[in-house]
Amino acid sequence: MSNIFILQFCSFGVFAKLPHKAGDMVIEYIGEVVRPPIADKRERCIYNSLVGAGTYMFRLDSERVIDATKAGSIAHLINHSCEPNCFSRIITVNDDLHIIIFAKRDINIGQELTYDYRFSSEDERLVCYCGSQRCRGVVNDIESDEQKAKSFVS
Repeated sequence: MSNIFILQFCSFGVFAKLPHKAGDMVIEYIGEVVRPPIADKRERCIYNSLVGAGTYMFRLDSERVIDATKAGSIAHLINHSCEPNCFSRIITVNDDLHIIIFAKRDINIGQELTYDYRFSSEDERLVCYCGSQRCRGVVNDIESDEQKAKSFVS
């Protein structure tokens, strides 16, 4: 049985329907592939006006963004955590890039799946409510943002 179909959506998050071992592929993050300017325009002009709808975009590379807001797998419903049990990786299959969510550690039936979004944003800090003991307080990738800031300082 494929590990891609072993999840169920329940309330606000995604929970394991079957156990996973550390390193297992859990699910692929899929959606419509668009260019960054299109993703930015959609977020500003469409998605931000949809109260409570949320935006589900994942940067694939500098030329492509996966927009799972209106189409995609349930992977876009996996919540952020500063102490996640999953991680994302961009892998190449037949010369095409894919975003795969893997188990970071063993996951039992019924456990919520989470990964660290660690997105970089110069415009805003998104407050984190994950509740983990090691919560950074923001969803942003603080180290990456600080590294960018240092590169602009003369």
